[in-house]
Amino acid sequence: MKLSIPSASHSRRNFLRTSACGFGSLALHALLQQQGMAKQAVVSAAASPLATRTPHFPPRAQRVIFLFMQGGPSHMDLFDHKPLLAKGSGGVLPYKLPGIEATVGLENTRLLGPVSGFKHHGQSGLFMSDMLPLMGRHADDLCILRAMQADSPNHPVAVRQLHTGNLFDVVPSMGSWLSYGLGTENQQLPSYVTILPGEGERNYSSAFLPAIHQGTAIQDVGSKPGQSPIRNLTDRDIPGEVQRRRLDLIQTMNRRQLDRLQTDQQMEGVIESFELAFRMQTETPRLVDLASESKATLDLYGIGQAPTDQFGRQCLLARRLAEAGVRFVQVTLDGWDHHSGIAGGLKNLCAQCDKPVAGLLTDMKSRGLLEDTLILWGGEFGRTPHAQNGDGREHNQHGFTMWMAGGGVKGGITHGATDDFGYHAVAGRVHINDLHATMLHLLGLDHERLTFEHHGRPFRLTDVAGKVVREIIA
Repeated sequence: MKLSIPSASHSRRNFLRTSACGFGSLALHALLQQQGMAKQAVVSAAASPLATRTPHFPPRAQRVIFLFMQGGPSHMDLFDHKPLLAKGSGGVLPYKLPGIEATVGLENTRLLGPVSGFKHHGQSGLFMSDMLPLMGRHADDLCILRAMQADSPNHPVAVRQLHTGNLFDVVPSMGSWLSYGLGTENQQLPSYVTILPGEGERNYSSAFLPAIHQGTAIQDVGSKPGQSPIRNLTDRDIPGEVQRRRLDLIQTMNRRQLDRLQTDQQMEGVIESFELAFRMQTETPRLVDLASESKATLDLYGIGQAPTDQFGRQCLLARRLAEAGVRFVQVTLDGWDHHSGIAGGLKNLCAQCDKPVAGLLTDMKSRGLLEDTLILWGGEFGRTPHAQNGDGREHNQHGFTMWMAGGGVKGGITHGATDDFGYHAVAGRVHINDLHATMLHLLGLDHERLTFEHHGRPFRLTDVAGKVVREIIA
């Protein structure tokens, strides 16, 4: 799947943006008479970049929900129990620290044992932290990847690699690649939505892909009355009919300009984005309003309860969007960067996370959505087995844990292993590029064939690396 689009001059791209206000009433009337033509062109769905596309091969999953635990959850305290670490807590390090990494707060550091107990869960007997008791009830649905690897211990760079597969360049995010490769199941909604993403627009950018594939950010989840969850979505001062007429006028000029240029990626993105934004005004307010949900469902996610209310709203909204046909939904929970006070900090984050995630798994399963929805949980890296500042942990990209559920992966299993202390991946390593390749494979896409021509060469999510982890596929 390749596409190469030459660029147009900046001045010509800006034609429509500077011309609309200069037309007199006669010109306006003449252009409005062409509304039918403009609508006909818009309705030509064959040219729509969000039209559903046929995958390379039969998919196991139709959509993705990515639960992003920003900051780096501590794997040896949650999913990767290490008896020797527990036994040696407070002792000298049995390994050397990397000479090229920062050592702030690591003077005379010692081993720091797990800050939580572990219990076996489910028929599979997965060993998980007792700070995640509700999530543990879904142990038989979880595929625990215990030997994840990234390339940077720095938050911004590692987060960028997790989202885009690239450490430094401005390239499309994984949600944008899925949108480009598969389109969306609901033409009234964007194909890619990110909920409370915080900072870092580059992490959900479409970069050089058509602009329509960029993630749509939801900035509020209903806990603040009267605030629109998507910025600039509605204009309450202008009736919908007037908005439609204005849009038709602008789109007519857009398409005239596009006809002159023959092809212009930026202009095509503007046209499609305007139309999608208008359609979203009808569909999106209903979806982001949780008032129609039953009390039982709200309780399931911990909505209206402390400390789970906000993250519960995010997870429930993710389910509603996925069920409505959004291809890729990301949910972000920040705060996992525990350089000190990890015992209390991790307990608080787990209390926010456990019930909403368990509720999401329960809800998706009961609706028959888990089977063809891939759920991914994890952060940009993990933590070290040794202490930082006495009672915290430093970043660790050498070996950490993420998990998948649904969407064609085996449940109730662990894949890969770290060393006896949880510092380095030693078996079944899964690099970020491998994670992306496997995700695309589950959605029916060959990561080596999903490409886009840019700067004279084909780009892809996995760049020149990545292999499918077939051992975890059901």
